[in-house]
Amino acid sequence: RVTFSYTEGETVLRELSFKVAGGEHVAIVGTTGSGKTTITRLLGRFYDVDSGRVLVDGVDVRDWPLEELRRRIATVLQDVYLFSDTVEENIRLWNPAISRRRVHDAVSHVNALGLIGRLHGGYNEMVRERGNNFSTGERQLLSFARALAHEPEILVLDEATSSVDTHTEELIQDAVGTLQKGRTSLVIAHRLSTIENADRILVLHHGALRESGTHRELMARSGVYARLYRLQVERGVESESAATPAR
Repeated sequence: RVTFSYTEGETVLRELSFKVAGGEHVAIVGTTGSGKTTITRLLGRFYDVDSGRVLVDGVDVRDWPLEELRRRIATVLQDVYLFSDTVEENIRLWNPAISRRRVHDAVSHVNALGLIGRLHGGYNEMVRERGNNFSTGERQLLSFARALAHEPEILVLDEATSSVDTHTEELIQDAVGTLQKGRTSLVIAHRLSTIENADRILVLHHGALRESGTHRELMARSGVYARLYRLQVERGVESESAATPAR
């Protein structure tokens, strides 16, 4: 029953309730402004709810030590931030507990070994400001390696793969599957064709939960999700904002 607003009088989430089981892969869909990203911010306690509770393992996030809570959660965004340091440190994030072997294993598992092999300095290659010496897809692969190396229990993933070539997108989608194995995951879905195999799909509209179910169940219901899906897939529309759900 979470209600939240960034600005007083402008409610973003309204009496929102749902539960994600351990190891479950749940996708969150909806048009821009429906509250998808806000949910992930509340999970990591970057903001506190106005009312209601967000629980991790049955404990209110406000009762978790903040460092411990965030250590359990890895967030991979479409707009990846890389630091002006070596590739290795961008994966380790200066955590001495993460060895070179662990970094290498993470890189291997997310299909980024080819990228490292092409770098003159390998793991010691310096990353320029904001990672501008790497392509969008390469930055995403490094962010997946970073997430895997830190061994999170909960994965929050913005799965959009715009502006990458077909080969890199295939590597990214395979890396996503690797990251999700054995983990609870929340996927903010932009392209609905990429989340058809999710255990459950939550459909938000104006901050409220409108529908919940598998891809097949929601398509059979012919509601909000089905309309969004048909607009994107059958008409080739890749932008979530291009579709307006039924009211």
